[in-house]
Amino acid sequence: MTRTSNTSKRNRAARPIANGHQIEGERKGVTVDTTSWEDLVASALLGTDRRPPPPGVAAPGRDAPSALLDAAAARTVRRRAGLLPAVAAEPPAPAPGDERRPLPGPARRRLSLLLADRTSPAHSGGGRRGSAPDLTELLPQWLAAANAHGYRAPAAALPALLDAARARTDLRPQAMVFAGARGLWLARLNPDWRFALRGLPGGAALPGPDEAEAVGRLWEEGLFAERVALLSSVREHDPAAALGLLGSTWASERAEDRLMFLDSLRTGLDDADEPFLEAALADRSRNVRATAAELLSALPRSALAGRMAARAASCIALDRSGDGPAVVVEAPHECDASMQRDGVIPNAPAGRGERSWWLGQLVEAAPLGTWPGRLGGRAPEAIVRLPVRDDWADELHAAWCRAAVRQRDAPWARALLGAPATPPATGPGTSSLAERAKLLGILPADERACWVAGFIAAHGLSEAFQLLGVCAVPWAGELGRAVVDALEIARDAGSYPWSFSGVMGLAERCLDPVEAGRLEFLTAVPDEGAEAAPGAGGYWAEAFQRLVSTLRLRGEMAAELGA
Repeated sequence: MTRTSNTSKRNRAARPIANGHQIEGERKGVTVDTTSWEDLVASALLGTDRRPPPPGVAAPGRDAPSALLDAAAARTVRRRAGLLPAVAAEPPAPAPGDERRPLPGPARRRLSLLLADRTSPAHSGGGRRGSAPDLTELLPQWLAAANAHGYRAPAAALPALLDAARARTDLRPQAMVFAGARGLWLARLNPDWRFALRGLPGGAALPGPDEAEAVGRLWEEGLFAERVALLSSVREHDPAAALGLLGSTWASERAEDRLMFLDSLRTGLDDADEPFLEAALADRSRNVRATAAELLSALPRSALAGRMAARAASCIALDRSGDGPAVVVEAPHECDASMQRDGVIPNAPAGRGERSWWLGQLVEAAPLGTWPGRLGGRAPEAIVRLPVRDDWADELHAAWCRAAVRQRDAPWARALLGAPATPPATGPGTSSLAERAKLLGILPADERACWVAGFIAAHGLSEAFQLLGVCAVPWAGELGRAVVDALEIARDAGSYPWSFSGVMGLAERCLDPVEAGRLEFLTAVPDEGAEAAPGAGGYWAEAFQRLVSTLRLRGEMAAELGA
C-alpha cells in the first residue's frame, strides 16, 4: 500500500465530528455513535432523573450520573481532536521602549502589594475598619509620587495596573502616565482595557511641533484622546498653530467633540483666543456657545466681557441718599437676543425668579474690575461690606463669588471669604461651603492652609471636610496640628468617632508622616465619661492606631521611592 493511501485512510478514520455526530468514514462493523453533545448537556442540566442519558450512554450496572460524566469526557476529547486550526493572525507589533528609570526593588514590591490589595474584601463593607492601613486609599498617592520621581511601571505589573484603573476612574490619569506607552500598547490588545484608549494617552509618543506632516496626519486620523493630547501639546509650544489646527476641522467635528476641544483651551487661555471664541458664540450647539461665552468672560479685555460689564453696571449702583452708602440693584426686565448670544440662559431653574437668574449671570460674567469704579473707588474688602438694599445681598455676593472663581481673582476671593473665625452664615460672601472651597482654591497653598486652620480652630471639624479637600498634600504643619487638636477635643468630649470618619480618612492620606510620633499618645483607649457614647473610647483608639500606622507606612513608601 502506498503512503498516499495510508494517509487517506487515516484522514477518513479521524474525520471530525460535526454537530455532535460522527459522519461517514466509519469502517464496516464499527458501532456508529449518534449521541449529540446537546443531548449530553441537556441531561446534565436537567438531571438524569428528569432527563435520562441518551441510549447507549448508561451501561448495565452503572449509575446514570457516572455514565453521563464519562460520556461527556470522551465526547470532549473527540470534539477537541476534531477542531481545525484557526488561520494564524498577524503578531502584534513589538512593545515600544520606555527610557524612564526602573523602580527600586522595595518600591516594586510595594506596588505589587498595593495592586494585590485592591480586590481585598477587608474594606469593602461597613462596620469597623480595624487598625490596619487601607492600602486601596494609598495607591493614588503612590502612583503620583512614582510619576513625580519619573519611574516607569514594571512590565509584569502592567496587567494588574490596567485592571485597577479599569475598576477605579480616579486612578486612571496617574495610572496611565505611570504605564506609559507600553501600557497603551497592551491596552490595545484587550477589549477590557479600551478605556485607556479613550482617556489620556499617558506616555504615548506625540509628534513634535516641528513635524508638520506627522501632526496633520495624527490630527486627521488619530483617536479622539490622541487628538486632544496633540492639541494640548501643540498649544503649549505654538498657540496660534493649535488654533489653526482646530479651525481646519472645526465645521466637520461632532458637537460633543467641539465642546471637548473648546474646553481644552482653558489651559493657557489668553487674548489671542478671543477671535476664535467670539466666532464660536454662533455655534449650532448650545453647550458649545455657553462654553465659549464662559471662556470669553474670563478674558477681562474681551469684547464680550465689556458687553457684560455694561449690562451689569446698568443694574447696580451706589446710593448715597440714606444714612450711609448702600448698593441698590435693579435686575434686568428681559433677556434679549444679544444677551442670549453672549451666553445668558433665558429660562430660570424651578423655584428661581427670572430677573434674579439673569442678574446673577450678568454679574458672574462681568470683569470684577468693573466694580471699584462703579461703587465709589472702594477696594474689594470695602465693597463686600457695603449694605445691599431690598434683599439682593445674597444674590449679588453669590454672583461675585462665581466671578472670582472664574476669573481666578485672589483679592476678591480673600474679600469674599472674610476672616476664618467669622461664622459662615454671617460672612461677607456666601455661606455655601462648596463655594468657599472654590474660593480657597484660588489662594496660594500656604495661605489656603492657614485660613482653613483658623476656620477649624474657631468652628471645629463638622463643617471643614470640603475645605480640607482643597488643601495641598501633605498638610502644612499649622493645618495638621489644627486637625489633630480638633480630633482630640472631639474624643475627650465623648463624641461619636464615626461622625468624624471622613476627616479621619483625609488625615490618613494628607497629614505629614512626620506627625506620627506626636500622635502616639492618642492610640491608648481613653477613659469614658458619663456623657460619652458607649464604646466610643475603643473606636477612637482604633482610629488613631490606624492613623499612626498609615502615616508610618506612607513614610516608608516615600523612602522606598526615593531610594
